[in-house]
Amino acid sequence: MSNLHACLLRKRTMLIVRSFTILLLSCIAFKLACCFSSNISSLKALPLVGNLDFEHVHQASKDFGNRYQLIPLAVLHPKSVSDIASAIRHIWMMGPHSQLTVAARGRGHSLQGQAQTRNGIVIRMESLHPQKLQVHSVDDVPAPYVDVSGGELWINILHETLKYGLAPKSWTDYLHLTVGGTLSNVGISGQAFRHGPQISNVHQLEVVTGKGEILNCSERQNSDLFHGVLGGLGQFGIITRARIALEAAPTMVKWVRVLYQDFSAFIQDQERLISADNKLDYVEGFVIINRTGLLNNWRLSFTPEDPLQASQFKSDGRTLYCLEVAKYYFKLDDKDVISQGVKETLSELSYISSTLFTSEVTYEAFLDRVHVSEVKLRSKGQWEVPHPWLNLLVPRSTVKKFAKGVFGNILTDTSNGPVIVYPVNKAKWNNRTSAVTPEEEIFYLVAILTSAVPGKEDGVEQILKRNQRILEFSEAAGIGLKQYLPHYTTREEWRSHFGAKWDDFVRRKSRYDPLAILAPGHRIFPKAPVFSSYSSS
Repeated sequence: MSNLHACLLRKRTMLIVRSFTILLLSCIAFKLACCFSSNISSLKALPLVGNLDFEHVHQASKDFGNRYQLIPLAVLHPKSVSDIASAIRHIWMMGPHSQLTVAARGRGHSLQGQAQTRNGIVIRMESLHPQKLQVHSVDDVPAPYVDVSGGELWINILHETLKYGLAPKSWTDYLHLTVGGTLSNVGISGQAFRHGPQISNVHQLEVVTGKGEILNCSERQNSDLFHGVLGGLGQFGIITRARIALEAAPTMVKWVRVLYQDFSAFIQDQERLISADNKLDYVEGFVIINRTGLLNNWRLSFTPEDPLQASQFKSDGRTLYCLEVAKYYFKLDDKDVISQGVKETLSELSYISSTLFTSEVTYEAFLDRVHVSEVKLRSKGQWEVPHPWLNLLVPRSTVKKFAKGVFGNILTDTSNGPVIVYPVNKAKWNNRTSAVTPEEEIFYLVAILTSAVPGKEDGVEQILKRNQRILEFSEAAGIGLKQYLPHYTTREEWRSHFGAKWDDFVRRKSRYDPLAILAPGHRIFPKAPVFSSYSSS
């Protein structure tokens, strides 16, 4: 009888607990619903020149990585900087108990949801360019520059500045990105060895902080914010305007590709070229593993120096290294002189002689070269696919060890995306910015840009596992690398990533965005415990 009584008591207790749990969850759901309703009502009351869209929000929940999806409460289409400041200031005034966060979104080229926010506000930065680009040429100032919106695309800046015979000094490989997006990261390409990254070529910024303040900053004015925002991953403010350094723009480009079998010879020549004064204007390289008919593909855009020898070269089953260089020139009359100079420079290098390919293109076509590939991939339905990319900065002292362990071993195929490798000079980087690099004077960008193409053997999970193997190998081998476009999930990992810059990073967050309203997608300073349910698809 006592056992029956105990059993009934347990069932009664379980029923009470279950009922209480359901009641508690219902209360939480009701509170959240009321909170969302209150948030929507208060946001709708904001005096804006632009508008807040609460319905068409799904596009803002995706990015180029095509793996993560966080649906925002609303998308702000600002028509003025004051729209952005008003929205952020409103959330700031709601205090620490508000769950609302804000993510600035340019072209959505983040890889892991960095420009997304669950139930927050996504700011569509491309809406913010009502004013024409303002180019200040040498007729106006000693050193030319252009004032641009943070939501302006680099390709549009190129088109406008070329009208004045000018162009920015430093680029990314892909130009259909916003100014605020690349400056919040770093922005590097093959010109970085000469001019430094894009964040080293900015004179002034206009920034909206996490308190809704609109501040101008430069090396002399609000310098702490200026350096913090550059490479700051959007944590301290949203870049709404930038003053970019310009230089005289060339008209044509001598573009060269050659191949190497030996990685040591490949990087030795790369380092020789980036240390040479004014011999070349662009130096990059990439790894080619088991590509069939490689040089035949090059013939679509390049001309072989020796067609017969090139036709006999076999790339099948081999691990090869391509050196890609360019020399700019201003007049067609300079073509022969430039070609001779490039020939002399190449004569000092150790590439495979039968693999010399050259091309002559306009400066604009050279800079916008990746867009040509984009158009082709879109036509095949292979652009909007998952992109589990891995971008690394590898110290010079360990790059050979990295290559030996990764290229041809962990990474055994490069048919689904390029693997880029090239050196940069730390001396061209401003150490006061938030950007993190290895400590050595020369380090390498290694970008493993594999796409999960439908119908191919390697799916997203396989690529992610391979990326993790590369990171684990690097950790075990003491490579000492840093992630570029970093992605981490814990505070400890972020602390390790920033190293000696971590304390300044935390201090700046506390000063400029103390409620952690901005850029929650990086998961560095979460405002609310929503990241445990951070979904991937």
